[in-house]
Amino acid sequence: MRVIDWTMWQFGPVSTMMLADLGADVIKVESLDGDHGRQFATVAGVANALESSSAYFESLNRNKQGIALDLKHPQGLEVMLKLVKKSDIFVENFRQGVAERLGLGYEDLTQLNPSLIYASATGYGPKGDDSGKPAFALTGEARAGSLWWAGPDDGIPYNINGMADQIAGIMLSYGVLGAVVARERFGVSQRVDVSHLGSLMWLGGMRDGIALLSGKEFERQPRTRAGNVLWNCYRCKDDKWIAFSMSQGDRYWPTFCKALAREDLATNERFARMAARNEHREELIAILDDIFIKYTRAEWEERLDAAGDLIWERVQSIMDLPEDPQVTQNDYLIDFEHAHWDPPSGTRRRLHSVRRRCQRKGLRPHTANILNLC
Repeated sequence: MRVIDWTMWQFGPVSTMMLADLGADVIKVESLDGDHGRQFATVAGVANALESSSAYFESLNRNKQGIALDLKHPQGLEVMLKLVKKSDIFVENFRQGVAERLGLGYEDLTQLNPSLIYASATGYGPKGDDSGKPAFALTGEARAGSLWWAGPDDGIPYNINGMADQIAGIMLSYGVLGAVVARERFGVSQRVDVSHLGSLMWLGGMRDGIALLSGKEFERQPRTRAGNVLWNCYRCKDDKWIAFSMSQGDRYWPTFCKALAREDLATNERFARMAARNEHREELIAILDDIFIKYTRAEWEERLDAAGDLIWERVQSIMDLPEDPQVTQNDYLIDFEHAHWDPPSGTRRRLHSVRRRCQRKGLRPHTANILNLC
């Protein structure tokens, strides 16, 4: 299937990148000065490592072909319309009215290609007084109530770093695939509209559902007041962290206490049952903090493994992922060839290691498949 990708920044490009990953022939159409994402020199304080391009742009636009058109020029618009006539899907993420002014709205393009699936990435949805407001990830997250998800209970909204663009991109590609199935089954073309606002509300469905059904705001839970001490993170002697994820607290509590060599905590009536641990959680978490800080994470991992049935994991950073056997053995990060990027020596060694694994499996790293810059 051919996809015309008339999008920029992150929301739209994520959705079309996912379609490209599934094998679609995606043609990214940019203005003559390019997708504005190409111009990002730094993102979240991280300097761009690519002199001739942008890591931000490249991490969102793999597996695509590209063309630059001046859509205000008759010949540029003519090229776009010829592409649309031969395509299956058209994706855009411009403010309401921009596509229509250029003759690229849903009605315009479906007259030209009646089987076309037309997908729009918007901030607040196609209806309502605010449907035409400009939006980016942070404004969508703010409107959807998402900035109260994370951080300490200090009354300050916390940035969740572009999550709106990622989940909205996933939702848009999901909607497009639903429209593809409908077209194949019933012969109908559809317009798909996905917004930051709607996508973030869906992402927070569990939290929102509890809050709206109970009539109470979902509370933040700083780690020092976690409602379940076995659904929490603890710092080790070497300043590394371990996360525990055991919602069935009473089932795992005795084994957990055994791993800590503190069986007395399992029989202490203040901590023996879930309700009691919740009531005395700040006191108990302080006790657990004092215990975990005595040993390194590697020492704790050995003790936790030996204890038996516990659900825990090390808290990793992004830079830990290329060294993680689960990541590499499942090909969650793969090798790629780049025309301009010269990776740091440590990363170069990892890339060579991946290349050797591919060769042993009889696989050839594909130059276009740059899954997750690493």
